[in-house]
Amino acid sequence: MLLTLTTTHSPATDLGYLLHKNPARLQSFDLSVGKATVFYPEADVDRCTAALLLDIDPVGLVRSRKGPAGEGFSLGQYVNDRPYAASSFLAVAIAQVYSSALAGTSRDRPELAKTAIPLTAKISVMPCRGGEILLRRLFEPLGYAVNATHHALDEQFPEWGESPYFTVELSQTITLRDLLNHLYVLIPVLDNDKHYWIGEDEIQKLLKHGDPWLATHPEKEQIVFRYLKNFKYLANDALARLIEANPDEAQESEDEQAGEEARVEAKISLNEHRLNLVISVLRESGAKRVLDLGCSHGNLLRRLLDEHDFEQIIGLDVSHRALEIAGERLHLDRLPERQRRRIQLLHGSLIYRDQRLTGFDAAAVVEVIEHLDEARLMAFERVLFEFAKPTTVIVTTPNVEYNVRFETLPPGQFRHKDHRFEWTRRQFQEWATKVAERFGYQVRFLSVGPVDAEVGAATQMGVFSVESLPVAGDEASKVHATNFLNKAESGSDSTIFS
Repeated sequence: MLLTLTTTHSPATDLGYLLHKNPARLQSFDLSVGKATVFYPEADVDRCTAALLLDIDPVGLVRSRKGPAGEGFSLGQYVNDRPYAASSFLAVAIAQVYSSALAGTSRDRPELAKTAIPLTAKISVMPCRGGEILLRRLFEPLGYAVNATHHALDEQFPEWGESPYFTVELSQTITLRDLLNHLYVLIPVLDNDKHYWIGEDEIQKLLKHGDPWLATHPEKEQIVFRYLKNFKYLANDALARLIEANPDEAQESEDEQAGEEARVEAKISLNEHRLNLVISVLRESGAKRVLDLGCSHGNLLRRLLDEHDFEQIIGLDVSHRALEIAGERLHLDRLPERQRRRIQLLHGSLIYRDQRLTGFDAAAVVEVIEHLDEARLMAFERVLFEFAKPTTVIVTTPNVEYNVRFETLPPGQFRHKDHRFEWTRRQFQEWATKVAERFGYQVRFLSVGPVDAEVGAATQMGVFSVESLPVAGDEASKVHATNFLNKAESGSDSTIFS
C-alpha cells in the first residue's frame, strides 16, 4: 500500500525536516506488520513528494495471528486485500515511521511544524466501505478538497459490480501534524476494520489523535463506532469522554437549545410547576442534606437556598461554565457567611462514582436522564442508586405523549435537540420500577403541571425512597401519604409502585 505526501511550500524540501526523513536517502523500517520504505519520487525547491510504501506478507500475518480471521471462505486468510489496500496497517506505519511528525515536532524546523502549509495526501488504494459519500462526509468537514477515483472490481467482468476501492487525493493548507492525525483515525474508519485486538487503550488513542477536531465533527458518532469496531460499550465510553472533554463548548449549544425548550413549555409555566413540586417533595421527605445533580445554571439551587430546612446543598454539573453562571446568579460571593456555608458547587460527572456524593438525604435529578444515551444511563443508575444511595431520589423527565399539545413543536420532534429519548408514561414507570427493584428502593409517580385527560401531564416524576411506603391499617401513614400527595401538586395524579 502506498501513501504519498506532497507540498509546494517553498522551499518544498523542508518536508524532509518535518518528516525527519532525508530526501536524498531511501530508508527502510522493519515493523510488526511488515516492512516500510520511505523515498522521495521528487524533491525540488518548488515541489516535494515523500512516499511511504508498506509491504505486507499475508502468509506471515496468518502465522503471527495478526491477519484476518478467514471469514467468508477457507482461503480468506491468504487471499485478501490487506497487502495493497489502506487499512489499520497503514495507520500503524504512520504512527511508527512518522512518529515525530504525528506529534507535531521538528528539531530543525520547529516553527514550520506549527505552520499550515499546502499539502496533498494521495492514497493509491483506499477501501471506502460506505462509498464516496462517506469519504466526503468524513474529510470535507475538516476542510479538505477531495478527489476520488472509483475502481471497478474487475474491468473485464463489469457484471461483478463495483468495488469499494478508490484512489483518493486530499488537499488542504494545513499543518502536517493535523493531516497525519486525520489519516491515522479515518483510514481505519473507512476500511471499517482493524487487524488487532480492540480494548480500552484504543479509546485513549482515538481521543489523543482526535483532539480537538473529533469532538465537533458532524460524523463523530460514526467515526467513534467504526474506529472501535462497533463495540458499543467502548464507543459509548469514548463519546461520553468527548463530551466531558469539551463540556463548556457543549454548554453553549445546550444553552441555546434549552432556550428553545423553555419557549415550548412557557405557555403552561412548566418549569415553575416542576420546581414547586420538587421543593414540596423534598420538604415532605424531611431531607436536610440535598444534592442537585446536573444543576446547570442553578434554578433549583436558588429555590433550595430559600428553604431554611435544607442545611447542606450541593450542586454538581459537568460544565465549568454552567457552574460559573450558577455561582453568579446565586451571588455566592456576596452571600452572608452562614448562607455561604450551606451551599457548594462541584464539578463532576454523573457517570463516574464520586465519594463526594455519599451520605445525603435526598437527590434531585431534574430533566437530566433524557440527555444520557443507554450506556451512560446505566452507569448513572449505579452511580446514584448503588454508590451514592441517598434516602430519597427525585427524577423528572418529559412525557413524550404530551408533546402533541405544544402548538410550536413540530410532530415527532423532541423538546430539546440534545435529548437522546423522551419516554411515554409507561416507559418511564417501567424503567423506574426496574431501577427501584434492582437497588432496594420503592417508587411512586407524580404528574408535573396541568393534567390532560388523554395524554397526561407534560412532565413526569418518580420519587424513589428506601423507606417503607404506607401499608393498610397504618392510619398515621395513610394521613401522611394523603397530605404528601395533596401538598405536592394540586390536581396531580399519582401511582405507587413497590
